[in-house]
Amino acid sequence: MVVTLTATSPSRSNLKQAHTRRSQASIFRFWVPLAATWVMMAAEGPILAAVIARLPDATFNLAAYGVMLAVAFLVESPVVMLMTASTALAEDRDRYRRLRTFAYALNAGVTGILLLVLMPPVFDALVPGLVGVPDHIARLTYGALWILLPWPAAIGYRRFYQGLLIRDGRTRLVAVGTIVRLVGMTATAFGLYYLTELPGAYVGAAGLTVGVTGEAIASRVMARSSVERVLATPVTEAPLYFPAIFRFYLPLALTSFIGFAAHPMLTFFMGRAPEPIISLAVFPVVNALAFLFRSVGLAFQEAAIALMGVRFRHLPELRRFATALGLVTSAGLALVALTPLAGLWFVTVSGLTPELAAYAILPTLILFPVPFLSVFLSLLRAVMVMANETRPITVATILEVGTIASVFPIASELMGVVGVTAACIAFLAGRTMSVAFLSLTGVAAVRRIGAKLAAGDDHAAILADVTPTGPR
Repeated sequence: MVVTLTATSPSRSNLKQAHTRRSQASIFRFWVPLAATWVMMAAEGPILAAVIARLPDATFNLAAYGVMLAVAFLVESPVVMLMTASTALAEDRDRYRRLRTFAYALNAGVTGILLLVLMPPVFDALVPGLVGVPDHIARLTYGALWILLPWPAAIGYRRFYQGLLIRDGRTRLVAVGTIVRLVGMTATAFGLYYLTELPGAYVGAAGLTVGVTGEAIASRVMARSSVERVLATPVTEAPLYFPAIFRFYLPLALTSFIGFAAHPMLTFFMGRAPEPIISLAVFPVVNALAFLFRSVGLAFQEAAIALMGVRFRHLPELRRFATALGLVTSAGLALVALTPLAGLWFVTVSGLTPELAAYAILPTLILFPVPFLSVFLSLLRAVMVMANETRPITVATILEVGTIASVFPIASELMGVVGVTAACIAFLAGRTMSVAFLSLTGVAAVRRIGAKLAAGDDHAAILADVTPTGPR
């Protein structure tokens, strides 16, 4: 898919400024630290899957681990955007305190939701009943979710304080927190691997919980001076009351929730498709590999917002960078699927049996365009944020999930393909739909803002110059 966005022509007074272009090297230098953070987070999946695959009953435990993640992602989705909220709104001590109260209440809420899910009647209705997984996998999932109980609140806690670090211009400390998380997760997983006989799904859950909890504590410690600065800032803006916070946050939370719904929805479908246990075991490994390549595209959203400039001045350079980045990452995923690297990754590194690894090749190949699409999805979302038009982002997410729900039954029932393959076909179709929709709305937004600026609308100029995550 070719995404075309045209920057608005500058006025005569800004002609000289418009000719000042960002080099691809400068974009790369700005993007790399953010990308490194996402890559480290993406490494969690392959590491834990590799550990689980080397423990007894690997197929059942990998399947339970995948179901656990599907439930956990859906439960934690409301807190994911707390980083955006604290970055954008924590301007003085009054706003910080109200946002902190809101964040803590939200963290308590998602923990309560997970506890509700863990009530036996609710769990039995959802996992063995609705998802349809066998009882022995459901039992492993249930125990793993209890171990994961602190995880959603820890995610919300660390994202709230990481937003303060980003607002304070201390983005490198966010990467430091991710290192703490990765080290804690890896040490826990390997320690339990060598020292205990816990099931693999429990080992994976414990690694995630310890890693994220360590990152949350580290983020709070590193944000101490940022908190002190915001508490020392007198109230300079209009008071921010809880109804206003809720109105600001609700669309963000809905976007996150709808996006995360794709994973449990695919888990539900795979539980009823051909080869359900194999699909549930292989999908976390394939998805972790694909996420490793598309994670660098996720980091591009913040970089694009920070570097876009007034009147989308640097959009052409960002588009060129996105094209190169997308091609390289998609080519990398295809290289793994089409060469002996597939056996090296799925069998030697991930620990799948050769039989299970054979089921992973085709789904991986199907997903090879996704990193390219994900880079442009990040760029298009950045355009919509700069245009102060975030509702289309939610609409695009709804279209993506709706497409996934429509395509999977066609692939599995009419085409008769294995569940994991149908899941990857559906995911590719959904991501393509999302990018196509935002391509159209992004072009319209750029033209609309350009027309307002040409007409001398100062307010539009201010909106176009919003850069909440860093300097232009």
